[in-house]
Amino acid sequence: MTDSTTSGPDPDHHRRVRAGVGYGFGAYAIWGLLPLYFVLLAPAAPYEIVAMRILFSLLFCLLLLAVTGGLRQYARLFRDRQALLALGLAGVLIAGNWLLYTVAATTGHTLEASLGYFINPIVAILLGVIVLHEKLRPLQWAAIAVGIVAVLVMAVFYGSVPWLSLGLAFSFGFYGLVKSRLGSRYSALVTLTGETTMITPLALVAVAVLGTHGGITLASEGAGHFLLMLSAGVITAVPLLLFGAAASRLPLSTVGMIQYVAPIGQFVLAVAVFHEAMPPERWVGFALVWCAVVLLVLDAVRAPRAPRLPRR
Repeated sequence: MTDSTTSGPDPDHHRRVRAGVGYGFGAYAIWGLLPLYFVLLAPAAPYEIVAMRILFSLLFCLLLLAVTGGLRQYARLFRDRQALLALGLAGVLIAGNWLLYTVAATTGHTLEASLGYFINPIVAILLGVIVLHEKLRPLQWAAIAVGIVAVLVMAVFYGSVPWLSLGLAFSFGFYGLVKSRLGSRYSALVTLTGETTMITPLALVAVAVLGTHGGITLASEGAGHFLLMLSAGVITAVPLLLFGAAASRLPLSTVGMIQYVAPIGQFVLAVAVFHEAMPPERWVGFALVWCAVVLLVLDAVRAPRAPRLPRR
């Protein structure tokens, strides 16, 4: 007679993974379309856009906490020194990532942003292996190898180190690592509010400096511009909440694979909408990236059919 508690699938685990995958795809789909939003914010400069994203995100998150009854857990966060340090680091990393991404999207370098986010899943997967000792399957290793070749092909095209792309890849890769280490001790909304709180002083300093030099467009470009800037809180917070929920439910390597959704969206926008240059070298690089994506899809299809080890 078989003991049902020691073998067979774990329904709760499967539901958790499915939810995590859904949250991850939602987050990266929104991030893939963000360049369209940044274009609408002209003539705001990248520093103003990032500062307003931080400030309005904090207001939006605090409102959500008040509505959902999460303010008590948010207050408890400030008695957890370890969590505060982690969230402070996460906040600095994501603020740097936002700034680089905003610069790319507002200066005609969306393809470089796309390259950065194609590199990012490789960074995330490798961090999962090196830091968290996660195990990868052969097809996943093959996808990493093809992805690295693709990145090298695209990097050679620039004739120099693509610092913007690498900065995006590593800032968000380490951000994902920090968030995954926090686990599920706090809800995604609480951790997002916490990390935004930690970097709010930086945003206030940026606003003060910009204000003294006449660089604030929030109230000088009409009601439509004001409302678009105000919506930065929602547009920023929603995908980060989805990402936080995914990171707490999935291995870091799996989150890294889902990240391909964002650069695909950015690539389509850069070529079809912004008409950025796509010489043959870039086409070759992106073709290799698609080969890596196909390998990841094949692995994802095969993985659920693999036999599960009995649980102890």
